[in-house]
Amino acid sequence: MKKLLTSVVICVCLFVMTACSSPMNNSTKRENNLNSSFTAKMTVVLDKLTAEGTITRSSDSIWEAEFESPNTLSGVKLCFEGNTVNASYKGLSFSVPKSALPVKAMLTNLISAVDAAAREEQLQGTESEGLLNISGTLESGDYTLSIDDKGCIHSFEMPNNLLKIVFTEVTVSGTPQIPQSSELTTVCTTSETACTEAANTETTSTAE
Repeated sequence: MKKLLTSVVICVCLFVMTACSSPMNNSTKRENNLNSSFTAKMTVVLDKLTAEGTITRSSDSIWEAEFESPNTLSGVKLCFEGNTVNASYKGLSFSVPKSALPVKAMLTNLISAVDAAAREEQLQGTESEGLLNISGTLESGDYTLSIDDKGCIHSFEMPNNLLKIVFTEVTVSGTPQIPQSSELTTVCTTSETACTEAANTETTSTAE
């Protein structure tokens, strides 16, 4: 009986030690670099379609995506501004082509999810394999937005829509866009013109 009791105690201890040593997906917070201007390479997998290109977030609700492949999308640029989406090809504007409509719809979902997260002071979600996974729901379905250890976008998935977008070569090019209540908020990039114009605007406002 003693041997049996001893064996049971040992098994329980081993189970507790294993459970304690196993990594858990606890809710955690991370620096938010989504609230800055950034550019990234993207690979969009939507059902049987695979598209590659570059995406740029200039500010809240203002995005631009330019495709390199497939041939049906190569050279097409989609500009998102609020609820308006404009398409162009080599500088010529036209209505969004039928071949780009599914991708346009999924990028609209991406923009909604990222802009919502960008408004938070810190990113909060579940950590797994070095990524912070933020889950949410849009009109078109559930999504998971994954953030890397630097607080930058890594991937976006909507399983019900057979969508996965992976981002690489993410370059943050602007300062965090956190509104200030008592002063003019200025997003300065490397462009001297942009900074100069913002400074002139602030001076004019003060004079008035």
